[in-house]
Amino acid sequence: MADSSSSSREELIHLIKRLGTYLALKMSNLFSISLNKLDSRSVGAIAGLAVAIVFTYRLMRSPAEPQRRRPKRQAPTTSSSAVSTQSNTALMPSGVCYSSEDLRAQNVVDEFFQPVKPTLGQIVRQKLSEGRKITCRLLGVILEESSPEQLQKQATVRSSVLEVLLEITKFCDLYLMERVLDDESEKNVLLALENAGIFTSGGLVKDKVLFCSTENGRTSFVRQLEPDWHIDTNPEIVTQLARFIKFQLHISPVRLERSAANVFSSPSLEHFFGCG
Repeated sequence: MADSSSSSREELIHLIKRLGTYLALKMSNLFSISLNKLDSRSVGAIAGLAVAIVFTYRLMRSPAEPQRRRPKRQAPTTSSSAVSTQSNTALMPSGVCYSSEDLRAQNVVDEFFQPVKPTLGQIVRQKLSEGRKITCRLLGVILEESSPEQLQKQATVRSSVLEVLLEITKFCDLYLMERVLDDESEKNVLLALENAGIFTSGGLVKDKVLFCSTENGRTSFVRQLEPDWHIDTNPEIVTQLARFIKFQLHISPVRLERSAANVFSSPSLEHFFGCG
């Protein structure tokens, strides 16, 4: 029993030493990334590596028992393990030989570094370049309707845009705006937004839904608010605001050439964030 315990401890220490060597290689690759591109997950990965290295160092410093000579045992090779070994070997640099302990250490680290799919919130923040104030027209972007005349009868919030819209309101100061023909149209829009639950998310209030009687009125709203992003379907307004707004998103079913370097185009708001 003592020999078995000692053998297991020696194997563990040997594997951890191999793991420490492989971690050092991973650390060198990780720190080659520009610090400006580090996000919260990258920082977490670095912290995890630091803990692993400290743990490895402490075990390596612990006194190991005298090594006993053990007869080499030939492990049977199954077809699946052979395929796995061959695939790992194919990824190794030519002229370098790795033992089974090296491959085990590599598999442990590779599993730790499995890519994590970003959340919708992370995608929204990245796409908006951390912009904090956004103005957005309603017709054709948030609402199904595409003309002020249609708003006189009803207003319908597009269900496909809700998730993205609510995510934007979590960290952005969002203002919605539209040209309307009468007070009844305003009531229809506000009721549709309220029924969709947009006001209950905490990021948008009715005072930030603005109405005007002309297209130029919407342009004036945007100029006064000075947002980081403006989202619109009218190409003329997008062109007029290109000199004054940092970024714009032109919603259009037809892909158009970029009118300016700071103007992006997408068939829908949700499609811009990869949800369409």
